[in-house]
Amino acid sequence: MDYTILGRTGLRVSRIGLGGGGASRLGAGTGRTPAESEAVVRRALDLGITLIDTAESYGTEEIIGRALRGVPRDSVVISTKKSAWEEAHLDPVAVTSALDPSLKRLATDHVDVYLLHAVPAELYPRVVDSVLPVLLKLRAAGKLRWIGLTEAFGSDRGHAMLSLAVRDPWWDVFMAGFSILNQSARDRVLAEAIRKNIGVLDMFAVRAAFSRPAKLDETLKGLVTRGLIGPEVTPAFLLDLVRSGGAVDLPDAAYRFCRDEPGIHSVLVGTGDIAHLEANAASFSRPPLDPDVTARLRALFARVDDVSGG
Repeated sequence: MDYTILGRTGLRVSRIGLGGGGASRLGAGTGRTPAESEAVVRRALDLGITLIDTAESYGTEEIIGRALRGVPRDSVVISTKKSAWEEAHLDPVAVTSALDPSLKRLATDHVDVYLLHAVPAELYPRVVDSVLPVLLKLRAAGKLRWIGLTEAFGSDRGHAMLSLAVRDPWWDVFMAGFSILNQSARDRVLAEAIRKNIGVLDMFAVRAAFSRPAKLDETLKGLVTRGLIGPEVTPAFLLDLVRSGGAVDLPDAAYRFCRDEPGIHSVLVGTGDIAHLEANAASFSRPPLDPDVTARLRALFARVDDVSGG
C-alpha cells in the first residue's frame, strides 16, 4: 500500500480510502448484515487502508465505530461529514449539536477530518458567515482536527462551489469529483489546492459509468452527440486504449488515472463486498499507466465538464 501526507494536515493516509456512502454504504444498502459490513472495514485495515470516510447521512458511522473497536486510534484517519445541502442544515445550533452524536456513533472522542457535506455554491457565503466560526470552536475544543468541504458533484459537475472555496484560507481538506470522464477539477480546483497545500479526497472515480457497460455506452454516446468527444470513443475503444497502457480493465484504469493526478491525495472507493474491495485495492498496488495513454485520456475528455459518471 502506498501512503501520502494529506496536504497541510500532516495526516498520513493511504492512496485508497474506504468510503461509507454511495449505493452500497458498506453493504448496508445492498442487504448485507451489520457483521458483514463491519468485516469489510476490518479487511480494509488488513489491506493497509488507513482512511475511512463516512457521514451522518450515510447511516454507517455506527458500523465503522464497531469495526474499529480495539484498533489503535492513531492508526486510522476518520473523516465524517455534516449535511450542508440545505439552508436549514447550516443553522449554527444544528451544526454545533451534530458532531457529538457522530462521535458517539464512531466510538471516538474526535474525528480527524470534519467536512460540510455537499455544499451548493449559492450557500457558500452562508457557510463562511455562520458555520465556519462554529467549526473553529469545535476544533478548539478538540472534537475535530481539520475542517473541509465536499462538493455536490452530482449537481455541481463544474465545481462552482469549490472554485469559490479554494480561494479562501480556511479549508484544510476538500472532497472533489474527478474522473477520466470529467477532469475539469484539474484547473478549477486542484491547481490552487496544490499551491495552498490543501488535502484532496477524490470521489466518483469509477461510479456507474465504469462499472456498468450500458451506462458507459450511454454516457459516451451523449458526449459524441454534443460534439464533446469524437465518434471513435466507444467503450471498446477505451478498453483497448487503457489495456495498451497496462490496465487490467476500465475500473482499474480509472482508479490509477485518478490516483496519479497531481493534487489528489486519496481516492475513495465504496463497496460492501470483500472481494470487490480486494480487487480495488489491487489497482492501487500497480504502477502508473503508460504516460502516452494518460496523455491521450486527458486529451480525449478535455472539453467535458458536466458529467459525473453516476
